[in-house]
Amino acid sequence: MEIVTKIAPIALALIMLGLGLGLTKQDFTRVIKTPKDFLLGLVSQLIILPIVAFILIKFLGTSPEIALGVMIIAAAPGGITSNILTKFANGDVALSISLTAIISILSIITVPLIVFNSADLIGISFESEDINITSTALKMALVVAVPVFIGMIIRNFADNFISSRTSIINKITGFLFLIVFIAIWIEERDNIFNYLAQAGLVVLNLNIVMMAIAYFLAKKFASGIKQVKCISLECGLQNGTLAIFVATEISNEIVYMIPTAAYALIMYITGFIFIWILRKSL
Repeated sequence: MEIVTKIAPIALALIMLGLGLGLTKQDFTRVIKTPKDFLLGLVSQLIILPIVAFILIKFLGTSPEIALGVMIIAAAPGGITSNILTKFANGDVALSISLTAIISILSIITVPLIVFNSADLIGISFESEDINITSTALKMALVVAVPVFIGMIIRNFADNFISSRTSIINKITGFLFLIVFIAIWIEERDNIFNYLAQAGLVVLNLNIVMMAIAYFLAKKFASGIKQVKCISLECGLQNGTLAIFVATEISNEIVYMIPTAAYALIMYITGFIFIWILRKSL
């Protein structure tokens, strides 16, 4: 657990810096010009996704610790992976970037609110009074919002240099998450399969059900098929490193991270299957 606790904040900060390097002012002003698709994605991810997760953990009788871990990954914003797979699916990449960027910044407020209120409903209390919504939000601001804004400032002064290296930045961020993921497996190799057995069913259901809900909502209300693809994938591909960071901040128990580890394995598989289905049916 010690390795993960040390690596997660650094990896997350670098990943969010990478996100900031890829952003421009247009990614924020775009939502004002075309708000409908953005608001649909925002509501799907910030409201419907956590509600679906909570219903599933109750319906499946998930243990409290695993249940809270599920709520942590459900509260996490979409990751850069969602932007990459949206491009691969020929979806609205610009919308995907806007959703990832803005929801990531909002996550310093939304994630602590969702996680701590879920903990109360599940019946989990934390050992220290220092672990609360405010302290978690402040820590998230340091490793999420600040690196994003620093990345945007760098992009503003070195636009051509950064633009030509976007693919390299994306590969580095993916590698950073892989390091955190491997660290979890190394530290908990004796218990990992037991934890995955407990978390696998609920996170698989969460991933499939939420992408399906987002797909049908977007098909009814979104502007077009590119937006449908984007919103569906954005709701099925979460920022695992951020979820792991939050888990390390609220507890030293690895069990809270296991749903994220299981979700990370599943979301890539279901994501590509989902894209294959879309290509066959649309």
